[in-house]
Amino acid sequence: MTIQMRALLVHLLTATGAVFAMLAMLAAVDAEWDLMFLWLMVAFAVDGVDGPLARKYDVGANAPEFDGVLLDLIIDYLTYVFIPAFALFKSGLMDGWTGWFAIIVITFASAMYFADTRMKTKDNSFSGFPGCWNMVVLVIFALEPNFWVSLALVTALAVAMFLPLKFVHPVRTERWRAVTLPAALAWTIFAGWAAWGNFHPDSWAHMGLIVTSVYLVFAGVAQQIIPIRGG
Repeated sequence: MTIQMRALLVHLLTATGAVFAMLAMLAAVDAEWDLMFLWLMVAFAVDGVDGPLARKYDVGANAPEFDGVLLDLIIDYLTYVFIPAFALFKSGLMDGWTGWFAIIVITFASAMYFADTRMKTKDNSFSGFPGCWNMVVLVIFALEPNFWVSLALVTALAVAMFLPLKFVHPVRTERWRAVTLPAALAWTIFAGWAAWGNFHPDSWAHMGLIVTSVYLVFAGVAQQIIPIRGG
């Protein structure tokens, strides 16, 4: 198989995320939240794999007919933003005006962030919260906090999208990657576990979600505070 064919297959792999997004949306319309999140986790796993493969086979040079970055952003907006925002609104976890506030802020702010050419830092981290609302909303579904807590969380993270705060990329941020990558993998396992158990309140997966989520949210900020040795 030629490298050009392998590069094309990477694009096709990325495009499967759109199919998983549709399956997640169909589940969300029927309020099958556990199934919706399981499809989103499949899309999340694809998103974690296709980037390294795209760089390995240099899809920009070997399959330039398709814009892999644009394709990835379209699917990410569906799976990271649009469907989770819909689920948060329709589930009733943020009821009344708070639900309207959340769905408007999440979709609007994320659209602006995804189009921001400054979203990446020099060390391949994200500048500002990278719009991973699929992760945020799943944790809200699992823990079911008071809607005021959810409102404060959504507001704080929406604002953080446009602040000079660093958020690590689990794969591309080299610093602390030995911890960050396993933490991201663990989060995915805990998320799938929680969704598979229909977010049962006594699931041990919830504690794992809390620990890994706290690390992934604050690791980049900690790196900004803690200087690099010898730097």
